[in-house]
Amino acid sequence: MHAASRDALSHAAESIDAIVGDDVAKAAATGAELFELVEFLDAERQLRLALADQASEGQQRCDLTDQLFGGKLAQPTLDALKTAVSQNWSTPRELRDGLVLLARRALLRGAQAEGQLAQVEDELFQLARILEDEPKLVQLLGEKMVAPDRRRQLAAAVLYGKVTKYTEALVLQVIGRPEHDAIDDVDTLVHQVAEFSGHDVAHVVSAGEVSAGQRAQLAEKLGRIYGREMRVHTEIDPELLGGVTVKVGNELIDGSLRGRIARLRAELV
Repeated sequence: MHAASRDALSHAAESIDAIVGDDVAKAAATGAELFELVEFLDAERQLRLALADQASEGQQRCDLTDQLFGGKLAQPTLDALKTAVSQNWSTPRELRDGLVLLARRALLRGAQAEGQLAQVEDELFQLARILEDEPKLVQLLGEKMVAPDRRRQLAAAVLYGKVTKYTEALVLQVIGRPEHDAIDDVDTLVHQVAEFSGHDVAHVVSAGEVSAGQRAQLAEKLGRIYGREMRVHTEIDPELLGGVTVKVGNELIDGSLRGRIARLRAELV
């Protein structure tokens, strides 16, 4: 996002926090309704342009929002939308993307109120790893010729009864309106949940099981290295032969035996 949109999003996020507070029902309903609103705006280009038009005053955009959506949206959702459109967004697209982030934030407020944030983050991480092993499913979920509702139905069938309602709602949104492929989009959600929770994420792949104590030690060491709180997510890959790889953002630290052998072979060539 451009600087103006980042500032607009910051103000709108504060508004969402105040609107939903710790009210679980309100948070879930507001998040879901904002997602539906984004889908409506995706099909209404002229309306998107009008709601983000910097040639008009913020109050004028609020009045337009009242005229169009008053009585059609629940009051918390309408209040969140009016706060968002009253800000100056760099482009209509960034207003749209901002509304998606606000919807996600509302859901995360609900998860936080129910003490489920860590569970949501873990579920999303594990789902992304499952998708890595299911290329045909990833291809189907990203197929543009398949209607968004059909993709959601497919994802819902996979998720039903296995994850929290917050995880399901977040995943169904990105499956319905993907930005990249399903793996990248779900991993993006992992990082957004982590950011909301006030920490960063380390993706650790090991040749064998990593105990809770080892995860805690690794999180502490990485926190010292990167200067911020870290949460470690792990997966097992026996093909590493030994050791671990650690990925933080775009940085990969390869301390695996397989990696060491590969480097040794390269030096001997």
